[in-house]
Amino acid sequence: MISPQWPGNLSPMLKRLSFCLPLLFAAPAFSASSGWHESEGGAVRLVTSGLPDAGGRLRGVIDIKLKPGWKTYWRNPGSAGIPPELDLSRSPHVTKAEIEYPAPERVHEGEASWAGYKHSVRLPVTFTLDRPDAVALIDADVLLGLCEAICIPFQASFAFDPGADADNQADAFTVQAAYAALPAPASPAFTVASAKIDRERLTIEANLPPELPGQPELFIDHEKPHLLGTPILAGLEGGKAKFTVEILGADTSALAGSWLTYTLAEGGRAVSGRVKLR
Repeated sequence: MISPQWPGNLSPMLKRLSFCLPLLFAAPAFSASSGWHESEGGAVRLVTSGLPDAGGRLRGVIDIKLKPGWKTYWRNPGSAGIPPELDLSRSPHVTKAEIEYPAPERVHEGEASWAGYKHSVRLPVTFTLDRPDAVALIDADVLLGLCEAICIPFQASFAFDPGADADNQADAFTVQAAYAALPAPASPAFTVASAKIDRERLTIEANLPPELPGQPELFIDHEKPHLLGTPILAGLEGGKAKFTVEILGADTSALAGSWLTYTLAEGGRAVSGRVKLR
């Protein structure tokens, strides 16, 4: 795979891309989901279900339909790739949107290694409104990386009214299925137990259920993802796994005391959580 090297902060890159990457628009939809917008590698839409809860939270999905042979990326792809971005600055009353991710897979292609999906995938999104009774019009830009032999940035604009068809059963099934596919919360028996800074690397220790077969995979994200390499399995014994992660910068003080977000997968099961770097 031939992939560009994308920085952790994509905003400057998007400005440079603007002269060559037209913004694609999907027609406004008067339903709880947007229309599909198609690209060379597949199609993308936004879906919501129900009405905001008492805390102003509205559940939705970035629905990504990939053509055979195409891929897309996890929240921290690695040294190459474009993590999903959702810009809701034009959406009235929407103050925040949190994207969640099913467990990815580690893909090795030539010298490149990245975390993502080689199949169609739904990314749950929780939209937060400034008040639960607000009219939650969604007017959003979505940025994704879609890859076959090379990576093509997908950028499109979607506008729709989630309240227009809030009880749509097909939309409800789509959203429920996406949330059901998320990793379970980490538990003492299946978790990252510690993450320690050891000079030029992190040493990460994990607990694994003894009944799970296969080799564990660890996927990590950090507020400064460019400082960390790909986790490498360094030891596996008695329900314990040890991973090492290369620190790609000399200043380890930027990591001390910060939090690492992770997904730990083995034997078809996965958990997610956070661990403090020490």
